[in-house]
Amino acid sequence: MSQLFWEILGWLGYLQRGAVIAQLLLIAGLIMGWQLIKPQQALKNLHPSLRLLVAPISMLLIAWLIELPGGKTGLVSYAGLSWLGWNLLTLLNQLLLPIIPESSVHQLESRLLRPIYIAVVGVNLISQFDNPDDLGVIKLGSLFGETLTINNLITALIVSYLLLVGTKLPAAGMAWMLQKLLNCSNSSRKALNLIIRYLVVGIGITAVGFHIGLNSTALVAIAGGLSVGLGFGIKEVFSNFISGIWLLFEGSVRPGEILMVDEDPCEVRKLGLRATLLWRVRDNAELLIPNQMFFTDQAISYTATDSLRRSEILIGAAYHHDPHVVIRLLETTARTVPRVLHQPSPKAFQVQYGDSAIEYSLRYWIADPMTNMGVVSEVNQAIWTAFKREGIEIPFPQRVNTIREVPPIKTETGAADSPPGSPH
Repeated sequence: MSQLFWEILGWLGYLQRGAVIAQLLLIAGLIMGWQLIKPQQALKNLHPSLRLLVAPISMLLIAWLIELPGGKTGLVSYAGLSWLGWNLLTLLNQLLLPIIPESSVHQLESRLLRPIYIAVVGVNLISQFDNPDDLGVIKLGSLFGETLTINNLITALIVSYLLLVGTKLPAAGMAWMLQKLLNCSNSSRKALNLIIRYLVVGIGITAVGFHIGLNSTALVAIAGGLSVGLGFGIKEVFSNFISGIWLLFEGSVRPGEILMVDEDPCEVRKLGLRATLLWRVRDNAELLIPNQMFFTDQAISYTATDSLRRSEILIGAAYHHDPHVVIRLLETTARTVPRVLHQPSPKAFQVQYGDSAIEYSLRYWIADPMTNMGVVSEVNQAIWTAFKREGIEIPFPQRVNTIREVPPIKTETGAADSPPGSPH
């Protein structure tokens, strides 16, 4: 580590040179000037793709003009080229959008292309100060008795990152082929995709460990440490991970399915490895439910085998109304609501005799469970209108207060005295 420290101090000495400081000030001034001129307004007549090239090309032209009389602009030229390459990646993104989904293009750009570009630019910049080969053999310390150098560390980080990012498409292709061979469902294919991907990542990281000099004993020690971590620190994360894979294989929870969560219907939007994303229609909220909850708690599905849902409304009618008439009216009224299904047909029942009314239950079916609250409101309004039209009374509890007369109080003489507060 001390050797690396002295190397960095050497870079700082290089940055103290007058020509280097002048170039850094020039780069900062050009970037600030470009932000101050508000290019979106100044170049509004220019094509958006060409606007991205104006600033880096201008920096390269300024560097070329300074070099004509013998000036040094190596850093300025490098900054201009780096800026140009960065904006060209944006143009590549725009070219891929018509043929590749936007989400895939974004992932390709943010997770692969731009990180690789930053790494290449960083290595080339370091080469301006030092020899990368000499820098790579610097020892950082020891790991399980093996010497760890900068080259080994960078190689391990790059390969691990590429394994995590670059195995998505190959794993998806292998899972698709296995689906065709085994004739399994789409949910099982997604589970196979995850298993293949993380299996390849695990084997790759193990190979990286052997590459940097770790022996089997060290790898076993690392695996043991991870096992302890799984048993204590990240037990819940690991449990959710296994639950997510099992849900994909089983297919019991699928995107688009309607689940009842805390008496609210929710639509499954995305089934992840750690949690499942649900959308609640009541307040347009997105819920993240840990996957293991589907194995430990009861979950009600309205679309597992059938999307139909039965709903119920309780209502009371006065005792002097014929129950047969009320039941017929409730069923007929329910059929008039557009979103109430005619098959299965709505059914009304006399439930019980209440304190102030005969209570009825109206049961009907709807096609979309997510619209239940709106349909309930429509049916209730239709019932109120029908009852008013037919003169059917919807009673409500009433309380009658009566004042009982206080009897006269007898005195010792036998005469009856008036109660307190009464007139004499």
